[in-house]
Amino acid sequence: MIENLFQWCRPSDLRKLGIAGMNKRNGEYIARYNPRALYPRVDDKLETKILANEFGLNVPELYGTVQYQSQVKLLGKMLEGHNSFVIKPSQGSAGKGILVILGREGDYFLKPNGDKLTLHDLQRHVSNTLSGLYSLGGRNDKAMIEYAIQFSDAFDGFSYQGVPDVRVVMFLGYPVMAMIRLSTEASDGKANLHQGAVGVGIDLVTGKALSAVQHGRPIDKHPDTGRALKELVVPQWNKLILLSSQCYEMSEMGYLGADIVLDKELGPLILELNARPGLAIQVANNTGLMPRLEAVQNLTRAERIMASAQDRVDFAQKHFT
Repeated sequence: MIENLFQWCRPSDLRKLGIAGMNKRNGEYIARYNPRALYPRVDDKLETKILANEFGLNVPELYGTVQYQSQVKLLGKMLEGHNSFVIKPSQGSAGKGILVILGREGDYFLKPNGDKLTLHDLQRHVSNTLSGLYSLGGRNDKAMIEYAIQFSDAFDGFSYQGVPDVRVVMFLGYPVMAMIRLSTEASDGKANLHQGAVGVGIDLVTGKALSAVQHGRPIDKHPDTGRALKELVVPQWNKLILLSSQCYEMSEMGYLGADIVLDKELGPLILELNARPGLAIQVANNTGLMPRLEAVQNLTRAERIMASAQDRVDFAQKHFT
């Protein structure tokens, strides 16, 4: 059984172990290193995608956007030629409002669980998205239609229906910790830890699994497939972690989470960025963030400015294992 380092610890013990708490994260890292004026770069997924394309970073192809209710009736035309796709809110959070279609059967659109939807169902979903049903703060939003990830065969048995995604937390462009989130039946096929997905800590050097949790408790096997989680290895790991580091120049956010997926044909793709990455990654890795954050802070300003994305990855792989 994988042991949870934090299960029986008192708050004072957690501090000694280098665990970053919410107040520490918010006050010393997010508030200090993430300029409020730049938040739209990461809070608005459409803006993130446009910016990534400008910087030459790989993202899922955008098929189209719906910005106004008057455009909803054009959705059928927009979907012509696309048997699989994803509809998502531009400013959604926690996986809300993401609708995945993996195929068609006559006039029906097929969800990963086999449910059939009509074009009217899709139009209603898009209309709700525009009304702000899934957005941060309930603001009016835009709907994005994009390429549906074909996840790598290397993840067979490690995820239930949904696409696994890798969360890399970076500080000043240095990858400091990573995990992969695996969907489950409990999470309704979504890679969302709060809904019951599995979080697996990933070694920054090898891309191999370190430890795993579900609902904050350690587990050894995927709850639905029975696959041993210690067998998981993320393919193309060095390419993936480099892509995450390159998000720093694009976003100019000092404390950042990058969510990256591995497509069977296209390799690593940036799914989205997060200016407020959660702290559960520490539980998945059975170790604290603070020593790693402080190691980056202890670098001189000149060292950080001169470092390329690859230099930052090399530093992380040398010091954070």
